[in-house]
Amino acid sequence: MQIDFEPGDYVINPANKSWGVGQIQSIIGNKVTVNFENFGKQVINAEIVILEKFKNE
Repeated sequence: MQIDFEPGDYVINPANKSWGVGQIQSIIGNKVTVNFENFGKQVINAEIVILEKFKNE
């Protein structure tokens, strides 16, 4: 599985948009640690939860 993110990237969790925009803190294997503006720090299994890059246009 390829994770197309790196620490510092901004993402959203489309299944939980209320979490707001998150910033990736670290990526270890398939575990992505994201600090969401409305939901705090979450460790996400990238094989289960699909994150989308946040595009601030």
